[in-house]
Amino acid sequence: MTTGQDAKLELLRRKNEEAEKGGGPDKIEKHHQSGRLTARERIAILLDEDSFTEIDKFVLHRCDNFGMGKVKIPGDGVVTGYGTIDGRLVYVFAQDFTVFGGSLSKAYAEKICKIMDMAARNGAPVIGLNDSGGARIQEGVQSLAGYSDIFTRNVLCSGVIPQISAIMGPCAGGAVYSPAITDFVFMVKDTSYMFITGPDVIRAVTHEEVSKDELGGAMTHNARSGCAHFASSDDEECLLMIRELMGFIPLNNQDDPPARPCTDDPNRTDVALRTLVPDNPNQPYDMKEVVRAIVDDGHFFEVQEHFARNLVVGFSRLNGRPVGIVGNQPNHLAGALDVDASLKGARFVRFCDCFNIPLVFFEDVPGFLPGVDQELGGIIKHGAKLLYAITEATVPRVTVITRKAYGGAYCVMNAKNIRCDYAIAWPTAEIAVMGPEGAVNIIHRKELDTSLDPERTRRNLLDDYRAAFANPYNAAELGYVDEIIDPLRTRPCLIRALEACRNKRVSNPPRKHGNLPL
Repeated sequence: MTTGQDAKLELLRRKNEEAEKGGGPDKIEKHHQSGRLTARERIAILLDEDSFTEIDKFVLHRCDNFGMGKVKIPGDGVVTGYGTIDGRLVYVFAQDFTVFGGSLSKAYAEKICKIMDMAARNGAPVIGLNDSGGARIQEGVQSLAGYSDIFTRNVLCSGVIPQISAIMGPCAGGAVYSPAITDFVFMVKDTSYMFITGPDVIRAVTHEEVSKDELGGAMTHNARSGCAHFASSDDEECLLMIRELMGFIPLNNQDDPPARPCTDDPNRTDVALRTLVPDNPNQPYDMKEVVRAIVDDGHFFEVQEHFARNLVVGFSRLNGRPVGIVGNQPNHLAGALDVDASLKGARFVRFCDCFNIPLVFFEDVPGFLPGVDQELGGIIKHGAKLLYAITEATVPRVTVITRKAYGGAYCVMNAKNIRCDYAIAWPTAEIAVMGPEGAVNIIHRKELDTSLDPERTRRNLLDDYRAAFANPYNAAELGYVDEIIDPLRTRPCLIRALEACRNKRVSNPPRKHGNLPL
């Protein structure tokens, strides 16, 4: 090797070293003290070992305003590239808070856009690790244009490739809209927050006192606003959760979800399923116990665990193949559907439909939640979103009715007449317009009013109604239920039903797009 080549290699080594040190040792140490990992440390945990290829490592900003021309750091505050998770290709960008507070410049935005364009061309997911102070003020409208470029790609890639966001530090102002468009949002407790306007602005404008965590912390967005889907205790747990999520979803909308060898007997039965639903129809139980008793190895990866807890959604596998689970939760609000549950369910169903993931519904729903707040909050409109999302979905859809299936909520929860592929009922299922008590009060009002023994009359009428309607047999006689099974057979029955639907071919009428009731 010549002396000239040695010099060039030494220059390359120094350039790499300069780019990889970020904002320098002092800022990295301060970052660590705040409980956060650096951008490169996060990528190392997220991706398979030695799989990361960095691109645009030496990009510099092009702003000379306010003395910025004198401070240029290679990479300009965002690390971009591609690698693998469990051997499958993903593209990633990680904002580096140690460089200009992770603020976004035009060059920085161009790096992210390049990654998103590459992901779209090559049919692979994009994972964004967000830790930024927002737009770089010194660049003015150029930084805002950079955000707009990213938003455009978020929208055009939606439903084409999976987009995952992790909020691992601050995310404020217009910056929040990119994660909001993506499919899943992860947050870290105590160190991440997300809001349009911070506590200082709110205090000045509305005189309300609120902390950053109360306004936009991980649990605020996981439990109250529903803007986030997962909450982790630290950076490492967050990144490992993303890796787990990736194991359930395909690389793009033309791909199949990743199947794995199944060590759990497809024909396994579980006698516990016979007793999970109480004899008393008003007694709650945990639908997640039902799900875990049926799916492979009892593993259920729940999505939005803390939000709208009356509806359970998440991912599992049946005979090694990923499925999306949607279930009413009798343990919370009796499993009734409300505004938040409708939004949660609709969003999850649409994701699964975009990416070819079959849906399994576990139904025990007494109806839509009654109340003035719900009506004025738009339960009609929001409930219609869930109905729209499920009816529109063309992936295989199977329903298991465990107990109550009443009224319009029965229709919404993947009823046979909204294109459900296979409907299964347990003997405990009650499929009717409404519950026995309400029905008897309406149908037999005069008889009850004139009875000499109204309580005895009510009991007799309730028994008659239950015999006629509070069971699955009337629906089965009409073909609205395909099979009534012993609960312990639910796992093999579901696996066979999904296998029968595996090559399902159905399409919606040609159109630019539907008009979802937003």
